[in-house]
Amino acid sequence: MLILGIETSCDETAASLVKVENGKIKVLSSVVSSQVKLHAKYGGVVPSLAAREHVKNLGSVLELTTKGVVLKKVDLIAVTAGPGLVSSLLVGTAFAKTLAWKLNKPIIGVNHVEGHISSNFLPPIGEAHTLYPIPYTLFPALCLVVSGGHTQLILMKGLGKYKTVGETLDDAAGEAFDKIARILGLGYPGGPAISAAAEKLLTTHYKLQTNLPRPMINSKNFDFSFSGLKTAVLYLDRDLKKKLGKNKLPKELISQIAAEAQMAIVDVLVSKTVKAAQKYEAKSIMLSGGVSANKLLRSELKKNAEQREIKYLQPLPEYTTDNAAMIAMAGYLNHSKNRKTDWRSVQVDANLTI
Repeated sequence: MLILGIETSCDETAASLVKVENGKIKVLSSVVSSQVKLHAKYGGVVPSLAAREHVKNLGSVLELTTKGVVLKKVDLIAVTAGPGLVSSLLVGTAFAKTLAWKLNKPIIGVNHVEGHISSNFLPPIGEAHTLYPIPYTLFPALCLVVSGGHTQLILMKGLGKYKTVGETLDDAAGEAFDKIARILGLGYPGGPAISAAAEKLLTTHYKLQTNLPRPMINSKNFDFSFSGLKTAVLYLDRDLKKKLGKNKLPKELISQIAAEAQMAIVDVLVSKTVKAAQKYEAKSIMLSGGVSANKLLRSELKKNAEQREIKYLQPLPEYTTDNAAMIAMAGYLNHSKNRKTDWRSVQVDANLTI
């Protein structure tokens, strides 16, 4: 089976061709057109601009994705139907539904969060890996989906069987990274900017005397809150500038605050995930989402899972941010469960839950 995936939930225009044959999966192509530079000057994604860029980019992205492949050979089209920015979702689904209608092909709407979880099963581009049977020794799995729009703990009892056991009450972790980076003048997107600033500490002995809070780390539930951490950084930045009599903090101090903020976010994510995995007797922990590219988060979560003899999975770096290969993967798994695949059945839901 040849699956065409299309993803436009936020500000990435993406398409991918994934082939499933004889129990093996192979990502033939995965093209992502990023809008980061466009939105950077605004410090975040502007929905109307994102939708406009999707309209401009989808045709060329599809052309690059299907180069050398006749579109009529596609067996299934999978497109993100939600959650996400409604204007962006509408552009992508309209494009995909038109293709399905024109080519007379089945189409399936995919939950973006389920796509992120499915990224754990994707091999490197061009390599064929065994897909079935997906080891049922993985289930129940505790999935940490963490990005700019999502911070969720999802109990996965089997393929397509999900239960949300924890989520953010305010800012998502990726959103917190963006806001903290903006406060510190580190630019956008915040996650990579803060990580890069933190790594500079390897060349300095400067030490920050203030510890930032770890919000809700000791709460009895598995929900998250990062708005308080953002506020703590805002006040710390203000007070230190006043104390030093400067409009901008020294680079060494900015790096220290960035490192402490990153550690605070990672501490909370890892602590909550491990506690939830233990409570629900999870056989594996799966990490996914844009923030899963963070090296510190990957290493700390892996270490903590292995210390407790829990299997650990994380997506390859190229599948951490929004991409269409994960949508194709999730689309295939849903199609195998006989989900409706008529183009009329695909409806956008910006608040779609898993």
